Amino acid sequence: MQFIKRTILVTGASSGIGQACAIALLKQGHEVIGVSRNCAQFIVSHPEFTAYQIDLSDLDSLPAKLKQLSQQFPHIDSLICAAGKGQFNHLEEFSISQIQELMNLNFTSICLLAKHFLPSLKQKSLSDLIFIGSEAALKGSRKGSIYCASKFAIRGFSQALRDECAKSNVRVSLINPGMVKTEFFDQLNFEPGNDKNQHLLAEDIADAATYIINARSGIIIDEINLNPANKVIQFKK
Repeated sequence: MQFIKRTILVTGASSGIGQACAIALLKQGHEVIGVSRNCAQFIVSHPEFTAYQIDLSDLDSLPAKLKQLSQQFPHIDSLICAAGKGQFNHLEEFSISQIQELMNLNFTSICLLAKHFLPSLKQKSLSDLIFIGSEAALKGSRKGSIYCASKFAIRGFSQALRDECAKSNVRVSLINPGMVKTEFFDQLNFEPGNDKNQHLLAEDIADAATYIINARSGIIIDEINLNPANKVIQFKK
């Protein structure tokens, strides 16, 4: 492990995994640019933290927003893409707009982020692209057709991009967590079990992300899969 102060863009930084990553990185001495669609939700207050409001699901305005962001923070050398949402139904119950919205946020916005920052990342002496995937990227499940498709897409995207970046200083990594006890489940009718061995914590994924960021140059952590010791799904009344 090595410590080199980095400037890291974290999406979804106002809650859940993104927030945990931002806090962990700040504690280690890194600078963090936290992106969220609503900066009022940020609870992070730190001299090395900057909140930046962008709605990643608005693909039409995203390129211009990213251009402004990179001009303001040209020293960004790494990205942790943690923004996303879950929606679960039988396929025929999804509307076209629901399918588009889920894929836009969970996958297409990540492609646009990587596309925009990649040229500058390749100019840095060391940079990381870290995508937060899911156990849903490893195995399809009932009522998860669209969500699983978005996460399978991220996995294939990261594998191809890793190969494309092999001769540069850009490291591409994927973290696939199982069920994490966060606000992700607030709008869903199910959640992981309450016992500590039945769910992951956002801090567990943050630990994996900071391990990748601080790994010595010359190695790449391709993919990390994290799961609770016992997988338990409980349905809300």
